Amino acid sequence: MVIVALAIRVLVIFAFHTYRVDHGLQNYNFGYEMGRIGRAIAQGRGFSDIYHGAIGPTSWEPPVYPYLVGGIFKIFGIYSQRSAIALLTINGFFSALTCIPIFLIARRCFGEKAGIASAWTWALYPWAIYWCTTWIWETSLSTLLLAALFWLTLTMEEHVGFKSWIQFGLLWGVTVLSNASLTSFLPASGLWVAHGYAKRSKRWLGGAVIASLVFFACLTPWEIRNYRTFGHFIFIRGDFGEQLRMGNGPGARGTWMISLIPSRNKAEFAKYASMGEVAYAAEQKQEAVQFIKEDPRRFLVLCVKRFLYYWGGNPRSPIWQTAALENLFAIATSTVCFWGLIRSLRKRIPGAWLFFWLILLYPAVYYITFPNSRYRLPIDPYIVMLGMSLIAENKRTHPLPPSGARLR
Repeated sequence: MVIVALAIRVLVIFAFHTYRVDHGLQNYNFGYEMGRIGRAIAQGRGFSDIYHGAIGPTSWEPPVYPYLVGGIFKIFGIYSQRSAIALLTINGFFSALTCIPIFLIARRCFGEKAGIASAWTWALYPWAIYWCTTWIWETSLSTLLLAALFWLTLTMEEHVGFKSWIQFGLLWGVTVLSNASLTSFLPASGLWVAHGYAKRSKRWLGGAVIASLVFFACLTPWEIRNYRTFGHFIFIRGDFGEQLRMGNGPGARGTWMISLIPSRNKAEFAKYASMGEVAYAAEQKQEAVQFIKEDPRRFLVLCVKRFLYYWGGNPRSPIWQTAALENLFAIATSTVCFWGLIRSLRKRIPGAWLFFWLILLYPAVYYITFPNSRYRLPIDPYIVMLGMSLIAENKRTHPLPPSGARLR
């Protein structure tokens, strides 16, 4: 499955020439903020310059993927075609490897057939192929890390000793430093493991302490760097104020107000450059909070719209036909997901509540900021698995007649 999935992704990269990145806006389309930071790292300026020019250090992205981009730039050249091929192929490798935890999770929760069907579906899943072959971003890496964490969370209670706790803390540390939004699932994951140990009358407090120490040890160097650079504590990334403002304010319609981003708005960029990153983010947050306080009813309506757009597809597409197809696909897969989740909870499938907490918690931040179809990819594997569980259940309930059987 992994070999086939990787072959498909590499074939798409070369067949559709997705490595030929648009070099407009001073190569900004090559990885966007990830590419800008990667360029600064490769040029020896450190984790900085998130937009145009040498504008100083940044904390607006987690460190793992930008350092990967910087390393590739150092080897194959900054904004070069070889770098694009390398980064997209690595993304494809991350996406293909995700077949393994998907198979293990689905087999454990729904049976062998569901595991095989889920992994093969992921190998051919259109969105998984699209994002890893067109976007130089951490999305496919985050999806792989979350799937590995989900599998480890499910099986932790069966392990003996502290090794699995160390792995748990280390994997969570790397995951959060790749995608801070996944932190919302951390409490549910930890409590699930503790509950599993308690059910088996096994001690868990000492292991939890070790996992926590390992987790914070992973985060500490980055947190020290942020404190020394910006003068106050910043948990992973400091752009929440900007993200909140781009979804809430005059003119907000439930989608991303892309015109406010400093990379596209000269006035906002000038303000960002003159005020500094921390002060700019604080001002953006203040404006968004003020808007929410003044009109909470409109904010609630926007949150409902964002929920619908997250699960039903984002209406912002320049090509109506493409948007319609994307939305139909999103609606269909979301419907199957919720149907499968409800069925799994009612039948008390092992791990069903862990699916529930992930689907409840991870997207929540996008309901108050703004949705994007890319933000759904980390939980698409669970949408696939829940869908395949329905198919596997239907086959068990209505088995096909044996070959050669006669109708009577």
